[in-house]
Amino acid sequence: MLMRIGLLACLLGVVLCAIMAAPVLAQDQAEEEQEASSPNWLDFFVFKGGKITLVLIVLSIVTIALIIEHAWSIRRATIIPAEAVERVQGYLEEKKYLAAIQFTAEEPSMMGHVLNGGLLEAANGYAAMERAIEESLEERAARLIRKTEYLNVIGNISPMIGLFGTVFGMILLFQAIHQADAFPPPRVVADKISVALITTFWGLVVAILALSFFAHFRNRIDVLTAECALVADRILSAFKPGAAQHQAVAQAAKERAQKQQKPPDAPSRA
Repeated sequence: MLMRIGLLACLLGVVLCAIMAAPVLAQDQAEEEQEASSPNWLDFFVFKGGKITLVLIVLSIVTIALIIEHAWSIRRATIIPAEAVERVQGYLEEKKYLAAIQFTAEEPSMMGHVLNGGLLEAANGYAAMERAIEESLEERAARLIRKTEYLNVIGNISPMIGLFGTVFGMILLFQAIHQADAFPPPRVVADKISVALITTFWGLVVAILALSFFAHFRNRIDVLTAECALVADRILSAFKPGAAQHQAVAQAAKERAQKQQKPPDAPSRA
């Protein structure tokens, strides 16, 4: 009797568990069917956008590559290397002018190019050296700015490519409606329009990324070019007219101050 009651209790528990689990299983099955019917993010944002989306994705990859290259080449360590500045200063202090000219000619940085242009005009006076420095700075700055113009071009054309993809997708949608001679369900229309708008989405993403870093690198070029001009002027200040006389006066004043600080000699005894 007790065994029968126990079996009945077990069966009743199994039935209750099955009844309670049925809605959960139904809900899980519905969620699985919904996930299976709806595309994942990769399919929706990449493959369903069509060939125009793939073009914009390629442009985004090119943009990232350009950003990495500019971040490496447009920096203080490559434009104004501290080691090159110290070596040129050492050569000029030791009056090794030929060695300074040879070193700056082989130095690939903007600093080396600017100093080399100024040193080659030393025989024509300091005014000629200043003109050479300005021309060298403008040449190298223009070269760096031209290199960053690719980001500007990508940032300007990518939204137009995205808009072109959206317009093309809307044309295909209305063409399909015309051929079917019936308006499709709202879900189908929303899906088609969302796919058409994906190209605009990628165009804006690429444009925001490219134009933001283009402005950043342009500002960095301006700052580093001005700093390079100041460093070059400081290094070549020894060639200014009257610079040697000013240095001699300063050295004499320093020696006089040192003599005044020394205690007077004690008088000698007879």
